[in-house]
Amino acid sequence: MRAIRITEFGGPEVLQVVDDEPEPSPFPGGVVLDVAHAGLNYADTHQAENSYLAPASLPLVPGAEVVGTTPDGRRVVALLAGGGYAQRAAAAEALTFEVPDGVDDGQALALVLQGATAWHLLRTSARLSEGESVVVHAAAGGVGTLAVQLARHWGGGRVIAVASSEDKRRLALDLGADVAVDAGEADLKGAIEDAADGKVDVVLEMVGGTTTDQSLAALAPFGRLVFFGMASRTPPSPVDLGQLMRRSRGVIGFWLAHAMSDPQRHLAAPMQELFALTASGTLRPVVGGTYPLADAAQAHRDLRERRSVGKLLLDPNT
Repeated sequence: MRAIRITEFGGPEVLQVVDDEPEPSPFPGGVVLDVAHAGLNYADTHQAENSYLAPASLPLVPGAEVVGTTPDGRRVVALLAGGGYAQRAAAAEALTFEVPDGVDDGQALALVLQGATAWHLLRTSARLSEGESVVVHAAAGGVGTLAVQLARHWGGGRVIAVASSEDKRRLALDLGADVAVDAGEADLKGAIEDAADGKVDVVLEMVGGTTTDQSLAALAPFGRLVFFGMASRTPPSPVDLGQLMRRSRGVIGFWLAHAMSDPQRHLAAPMQELFALTASGTLRPVVGGTYPLADAAQAHRDLRERRSVGKLLLDPNT
């Protein structure tokens, strides 16, 4: 079958299109899907260079999510251990979710990984309370566009979007953010505090480096920073626990893999809610584009260079 194969770690250039990738075999509790579209995620760019939280081994077919059909004709979206950039993929039945009418492929892929992440960032990790301000970094990205909308829908106070371009900030405002801040602000701490009227309760952060440092410094007492990525590939400064205590602030890490380990408990209800909100038109997943399989490397370049918005898809059949 056609697939993307990685035989050495590195940048986008290591993504190779092949026509002879062996088809996946079914396993106990699993199902082999005919893939209509695969999802592209920033984490995939880390996996390609083996800098992700879970170490990779070669050769590999990347891709953590697909939408497609089961042998009995059900249309499902699935989370994978890998292998999504291909015409067929094996998924655990427990990590497949039937896609309801009124939700298209792109929307389903936006919801299953990035939507579930946004749900847990706000509900499980930050434990957002009504009226609390929320700062969303990378607000025009796959997680960010959904987090902005969910924070607004769930009764958050001021929703502050942080993004790197005027177009991205305009998109975040259109999705419900109250104010948008330039990610390139020299005094990002001050800009976030001003945007939140001086009280920063929750920050969703996936950039790393000084962005994390300044966001943490901006937190009000009892504020929480949820760290779920490091797109800059630059670690933030070590966290001083004494300083956390001094300001009654919290730093929380989140990785969706832990929700995937118990999908009935941690994913079934979020997916049901996200599907319902999307089908009703309350939640608007943003699909930023679809790439043919041969352009997977270009898709990774666009992700790394912040040229994309929303959810990106890969079509393994073109």
